[in-house]
Order: sequence, then structure tokens, then C-alpha cells
Amino acid sequence: MTHRLRFALLWLLAGAGLTVSACDRPGAYGDASSIIAAVSQSTWTQVEDSVYRALEPTLYTVRDEKTFTVTHIDPADSSRWAQLQQFRQLLLVGPAQDRWIAQALGKARSDTVTPPAVVQSFDVWARGQTVTIVVTPEGDEAAAFASQLDNLRNLYDEQFRQLALRRMYVSGVDTLLNDTLARRVGFRMLFPDVYKRSVKDSVFVFRNDNPDPSELIRQVTVTWRSPLASPMEWDRDAILAWRQELVDAYYADEQVLDTTRVFAAAVELGDSQGYEVQAVWQSPPNAWPAAGPFILRAIPCPAHDRLYLVDAWLYAPGKEKYEYMIQLETLLDSFICTDTAPPAL
Repeated sequence: MTHRLRFALLWLLAGAGLTVSACDRPGAYGDASSIIAAVSQSTWTQVEDSVYRALEPTLYTVRDEKTFTVTHIDPADSSRWAQLQQFRQLLLVGPAQDRWIAQALGKARSDTVTPPAVVQSFDVWARGQTVTIVVTPEGDEAAAFASQLDNLRNLYDEQFRQLALRRMYVSGVDTLLNDTLARRVGFRMLFPDVYKRSVKDSVFVFRNDNPDPSELIRQVTVTWRSPLASPMEWDRDAILAWRQELVDAYYADEQVLDTTRVFAAAVELGDSQGYEVQAVWQSPPNAWPAAGPFILRAIPCPAHDRLYLVDAWLYAPGKEKYEYMIQLETLLDSFICTDTAPPAL
């Protein structure tokens, strides 16, 4: 799938949120990345390690960070189950005849279920709740649950990505900026309306530091060099050096590279191939301590005879960063060179 098609599909999915009227229920609590797994103790004992491996993959931001957190509960523990059944993200496992499974299936949009199967219901015990049900054959719960773990991981990740996009574009898409950039500069990017733009020389900075830059900053910087260099000239070190030149000359926030872990690889970008580096920036010695992840792409545009550099970085101290990394990745994926060379700046 090309990156343009992937972005279009994600954008369409982001607008296809499922809502169900549930005015008679309280609002769900908890985060979309926090999963309450209601599984009998006997089944959980057999699959616990496999569940954590499958449903708690890690992402390196400034450290290894879980993308989801799973908390087990035995639904036979009626007092604890009563406390947690209004969580936003529930995972139920068991035969269809189990009471809690039957209640959730009653709200499902699927008439017939042949185990093992994964089914989802919404707003079962609370508004805004998603209940994912693994329906198992009676007497074979552990094996059936284990067979569905890959499907569950993909389902949770895809739905979380949709949520991240809905939240990012809740203010709307800045289509005017997108068209202006294409006409005057030669590239398109789909920013939310809340991003502020500044331009100096041929460096375009797009920044969202709401509600408070001491709590959260998302920034994307675009610039280019011409003529288009040979791919041999834009390896990891060259791209990182170029980024540091940008930081030193144009960024309001002082940054240096944290060399602890640097990931670099060629990436497919539509009909062409670019180069991507992911690493961590940090404040220089003797400055106020700060750090965050960044994603850096070198993108060739032969029609312009330019090599673009697109730098997306995040500052989110004390916050889970997976959602914000999805948002930055989506902005990078929305970058498209126009087919004709823009007027000279």
C-alpha cells in the first residue's frame, strides 16, 4: 500500500467512529490504552505471559514505553467486577453462556458467533465503552484465547490509531494552508487548524504548543536543498547533521542528539524511496533538562530537483507518548510533493 493510500484510508477510518445511544448509562472511565481483561483465573494462569507479550508491545520514545496496559480481573469476583465493568476498554473472554459474555453479546451487532471469534459491543455498561469479546468453546478457553491474540493486537492498535486521528483533527483540517503550500512552495501537508506557521528563509515551522508549551509541544519543520543529491549523500549521519544545523539556526528550543539509540532505514514514500531516522533529542548540558522523540525524513522530489527534510518532534513530559507519535507519523505521511516545480522563493 502506498503511503498516500494508507493516509487516505486512515483519514476515512478516522471519520467513521461508532456511536451508540446509551443515555441511561454512566460515562465510561479510564484511557483507551488501558485494557481491563475479564478472564477466569484458571484461563488467565495458562495464558498470562502470552497476553502481556501480545497486547503490551513497547515503543521507544525517550525510553521503552508500553503502547497498551492490561489489567486482569476474574469476573467471578463480583465486587471487583462491579467496580471495573464501567471501564472504557474491556476485554471479555469465555463461552457464550457465561453471564457477563451473554450480556455483552446481547449488545453486539453480530447475530451468530462461531467460536473462537472476536466480537465487539459498545456502551454495554457505560457510555463511550468498547467491549471486545473473545467467544471461546466451553472447556477450551485458554487455547482459543491464545489463538486470537494476534487479531486482538491488530484490532486494538488500528482502533487506537483511528482515535488518535480523530483527536488530532477535532479542530478541522487546514485545507487553505495545504493549498497555499502546494501553490507557493511545492508540497502539501494536512495540518490541523490549531498549528501555527512561521517562515524564515526556506525553513517552514509548524507548531502546536497548546495548551501550554511547558506541558506539550508538537512541531514539524520542512526545508530543502537543491540540486537533488545522490542517495549516497543522505545517509544517517548527514541527515542528522542537517537537522542539527536547523536546530541551531531556527529552533526556539535548544536541542542536541541523544545517541543512546538511533534507528535509521530507507522508507517507501509513494512512488519514491526516502530515508527515515528516529531518535531522541535532549537539552544541551547546563540547560533546563528536557527531552523527547523525533522522526526525521529525507524525501526526494525529482520534479523540483530538491531533497526535502521533514523533522517532526515531540515534548510531552510525564505523558504517554504513543498517541502523539501516531499523530506526528500521520503528518509526515501526509507530505506530498507537487507534480510541477514551485516558483522560486
